[in-house]
Amino acid sequence: MSAPEPAANTAHPLLVVIDPVARRTDGESVRIAKDVLCAGANARICLPEGPEEFARALARRGSRRPVVVGDDRALLRAVALLHRERELGAGALALIPVGASVDIARALGVPIGAVAAARAVLEGAVRRLDLLVDDSDGVVLGDLRIPAAPSKAADAASVWGTCRSLVRTLVRPAPQSAPAQPVRTYRLRVEADGVLLNDLDRPVEDVSVCSRAGRAEVVIRQQGGEHVRVRALAVTVSGPDFRYRADALVAGPVRTRTWTVRPDAWSLTLPA
Repeated sequence: MSAPEPAANTAHPLLVVIDPVARRTDGESVRIAKDVLCAGANARICLPEGPEEFARALARRGSRRPVVVGDDRALLRAVALLHRERELGAGALALIPVGASVDIARALGVPIGAVAAARAVLEGAVRRLDLLVDDSDGVVLGDLRIPAAPSKAADAASVWGTCRSLVRTLVRPAPQSAPAQPVRTYRLRVEADGVLLNDLDRPVEDVSVCSRAGRAEVVIRQQGGEHVRVRALAVTVSGPDFRYRADALVAGPVRTRTWTVRPDAWSLTLPA
């Protein structure tokens, strides 16, 4: 994250795009955010009903600063759309987090709370942020994990499995020593700036990538507990079909993918 730019001009008109999921999830927070923004700036309110209307609203923003009211997925959608249109660097985005998933917003420094977030939009400073871009034009704002971490549905299934096991244990005693579950490994080739870090003959348990101060921080957890940690501008992962989790989304399967850091690629309005 670079040094903040001058504070946002409250006289600059806003385009407030309210995600439909936010309206259904927490209508009261949406109403509060809208009232604060309309009281402090010339704000046009847009209520898209789906992704296509969301995209059209952003495309027609003109000179207005876009403000997204929604969760992490809404922010990701806005950044991805502007990136594909090559308009991401043209001006700062702002976010008012509303919804169940706001981990990315919190990590970026956006206030969690309608009033505080709306005031940051009106009074905050613009900060330039790095972006991870893959070779299919996808974007990553936060962390990337390979393989993809279990979904919440899988976690829930695991919880129910534990409950069933507990009931069976109460009915009949469990064996004195249960065998340890083996750690699952994957055969992946990982390169950073053209340097081979791991080949297919060395199984890995996990690969993580995130952008830090203009570089990608790559961590490979190899079988046996050894770690490889490097910083690079680009990282390529290849091997048998694999899935990965980029921010809140699971993608794949793919056989190869390259992620490149773009320093200061986009701007977000944050508290001054």
